[in-house]
Amino acid sequence: MILTRFILGVSLGIFLYSGNTLAAGSSEVGKFVNARIEIGEMMMNYFSGGRSYGGDGQRPSPEAMREMGADINSKLSALLATHDLTIEEYRQRSPEVFANDAAVKSYLSEHPDLRERYEALPLDRMGGGSSGRGY
Repeated sequence: MILTRFILGVSLGIFLYSGNTLAAGSSEVGKFVNARIEIGEMMMNYFSGGRSYGGDGQRPSPEAMREMGADINSKLSALLATHDLTIEEYRQRSPEVFANDAAVKSYLSEHPDLRERYEALPLDRMGGGSSGRGY
């Protein structure tokens, strides 16, 4: 009888602990999904029509590239701050969060308005290409 209670107690403890972990995990997924949506929309607006490249389709000078990088990083820092994240924190943790495809899909299925915005993003260019940024 004591052994049965002990086993039930340990099992219940493990179950409750994993439930809290999953709840925290889903809030993390929500934070990162929302951040990715906002980053993607910001970047699409930033580069829409080649406007930030000077509009003539020419590759910007190295100086202009540095200025664009600084501008993007300042905007990205402000955006991520609304989600209590830093650029470095987002870059380090987002691959792990988005690797859990089931959690991302589950979150998006609960929020159809966000799913629509998420699916409109050019994720093939946001998923950590050669730039290593992986917005």
